[in-house]
Amino acid sequence: MPPNDPGPRTALFVTCLNDTLFPGTGRATVTLLRRLGVEVDFPPAQSCCGQMHFNTGYRKETAKLARHFVDTFGGYDRIVVPSASCAGMPAEAYPQAAVGDPGLAREVAELAPRVVELTEYLTDRLGVVEVGAYFPHRVTYHPTCHSLRATRLGERPYRLLRAVKGIDFVELPAQDECCGFGGTFSVKNPAVSGAMNGDKARHVLETGASVLAAVDNSCLMNIGGRLNRDGHPVRTLHLVEILARTEQDGPMPGLPVVEGAR
Repeated sequence: MPPNDPGPRTALFVTCLNDTLFPGTGRATVTLLRRLGVEVDFPPAQSCCGQMHFNTGYRKETAKLARHFVDTFGGYDRIVVPSASCAGMPAEAYPQAAVGDPGLAREVAELAPRVVELTEYLTDRLGVVEVGAYFPHRVTYHPTCHSLRATRLGERPYRLLRAVKGIDFVELPAQDECCGFGGTFSVKNPAVSGAMNGDKARHVLETGASVLAAVDNSCLMNIGGRLNRDGHPVRTLHLVEILARTEQDGPMPGLPVVEGAR
C-alpha cells in the first residue's frame, strides 16, 4: 500500500432492526473493527434495506429503498453488515426490484459485491479468525436461515467462536432447522412458527449453554422471546458482542463462568 494511503473506505450498514432495538450490536461492531485497525464510517442517511417490503411483494417500494441504499453507500469500497439477512439483500433482491430501471440495475450490480456480512468480512477480507476476544462462558450458536442459504457463511462463525479465549462452545442439535421467525411468516403462520420456535428453544436448553449466539438479531429476538416466556435464563447475544469483549472486560456480568476460567 502506498504511503499515506488510507486504504479501502469502509462503512457500517447497521440495519434498522439493530439501530432501533439492538444498538449494542452496532457499538460492538465498531469496537471490534477499530481494534483490528479498521476505521469505519456510519452514513447517517442509511435506512431499511427493504427486506420486509420485498418479501411481501412490494417491489416498487423495494426499488425505492434500493435506490436509497445505492445513493448512501455507493462511495464506499466495503459495506460491512452485522446481519446475514440484510447483507444478502443487495445481491439477492435488488436485481429483481430494479427490473425496468437499467440505471439502478447497473448500480446495484456494481455495489452488491462490496456488501459483506461481518463474519465473512473478518475471515475472508481481513484474513483473521483470532480477534483478541475473551468470553469465559458456555455458548451455543444458531445458524440462521439466511446465513446458511443466502450469504452461505458456512464455518466462518464457528471458526471465530472456537478461537475465542476461555469459551466453552457447544454445538446446537438440529442447528440447520429454522427457528420459525421468517419475518412476516411468524405473523401470518403463528401456530407453525410457534411450534418451530419451541423445537429450537428445546434444543438450546439441551446444550446447557448460558448464551445463544447468532448473526441475526431477528432470530435471536424470536428464540430469546420464547426462552424468556418459558422462564429460562438463557441470554441471547449477537456474535459480534462476544467477539468485541476482551480479557480487560472480564466475564460478562450475570453469566456463570466456565470452570478453570477467570
